Amino acid sequence: MNFLRFHLDRICPNDKIYSTCMRTASLANKKWKLKLTLLLVSSLTIMSVITISPALPQMAMVFSDVENAKFLVQLILTVPALMIALFSPITGYLIDRHGRLRILWFSLLLYAVSGAGGYFLHNLYHILLSRAMLGVSVGMSMTIVITLIADFFEGTERQKLVGIQIAFMSMAGILFIGLGGILADFGWRYPFLLYLFSLLVLPPSILFLHEPAVVEKRNQTKHVKAPQVIWWLFLNTMIMWIIFFLIPVQIPFHLKAIGIEKNSWIGAAIAISTACSAISSFFYSKIKDRFSFLSVFAIGYLFMAAGFVCISVSNTYALVVIAMMLSGWGIGLMIPNTNMWVMKMAPPEIRGKEIGKLTTFWFFGQFISPIIIFPVLKLLSLSSTFMLVSGFLFLLSGGFLLFHLSNTRKSVIQS
Repeated sequence: MNFLRFHLDRICPNDKIYSTCMRTASLANKKWKLKLTLLLVSSLTIMSVITISPALPQMAMVFSDVENAKFLVQLILTVPALMIALFSPITGYLIDRHGRLRILWFSLLLYAVSGAGGYFLHNLYHILLSRAMLGVSVGMSMTIVITLIADFFEGTERQKLVGIQIAFMSMAGILFIGLGGILADFGWRYPFLLYLFSLLVLPPSILFLHEPAVVEKRNQTKHVKAPQVIWWLFLNTMIMWIIFFLIPVQIPFHLKAIGIEKNSWIGAAIAISTACSAISSFFYSKIKDRFSFLSVFAIGYLFMAAGFVCISVSNTYALVVIAMMLSGWGIGLMIPNTNMWVMKMAPPEIRGKEIGKLTTFWFFGQFISPIIIFPVLKLLSLSSTFMLVSGFLFLLSGGFLLFHLSNTRKSVIQS
């Protein structure tokens, strides 16, 4: 602070100007702490699901005496998504009426207790229960953090932060899935200890976050509604995650099938996908300045389609890595694109409720992904399944491109 004061003395010698400079510097410092805290809370979302992914094959072996062990172990990865889907709209309703922060603080404590539970529990069904409670905590925290970003920021600043948020989540995913892979080589239980990280996020959330002004206006409007088109966004979000979640659930088994035995290598492959999603998310704001919401979806699905084709024909680790890169680039564009569009359409008075719905569709897609794919895998090989899904992704990309061209044509005709 003395360093800052010294330089402000040089550039702001007048007392009045100096006072203004100090207030500006103080506001900038508070905004920086606010943004960083929101990013840290956001990082908990992605680690809640993928951190234990490298340990799945090992867990399937440990619990092989349990009926349908392989399927149940995959549910351990995805059952948090079901609870997130169920509790997000409830959270959205509550935060629109009772504020954001107290619910957020409770969710961070619940996250640590339920997440680390897998380290101590020995029964597969008890682990499933602890993962369900983890999902409840994430349903709260994710809905709140997206709502707070929409509350505190607008316009270009919001667009940039949304892109940075997804990039930060992805980078956190790289760190935690990498650590998860390393720890899984020592034992399948150790990755569960990483969930204690939320206890480090709790203090800054208490110190640097404040209740937004929009909460004070929650009782002033009763009949505000979002446009109906927002439901198409919710449905697209669910489809997007059903497809993309094939990667953390199925890629560990695909890599084992082609001879990759080290869990750390499996974690690294999935982390590469996360890294590439971070890169495309970081540049989302610049990309969005040049393309419409619809065209960004077309580009994102095209990248994912190319990635899934590579997976379907891969028999080497290198080709799987290329597939992870392409898929990561695609999802990294579409997540902030979805969040921005929903933030833009959702009225402030019911913002929490609408973002709660978005979170529901997001994580319900993750949960039902293995349930939908499980019967398909009984009919087709894993490689054939990825090829089938890649065809569907190409159709989605083409559909969004046609919608974009149709809207462009209508705009030209109307002008």
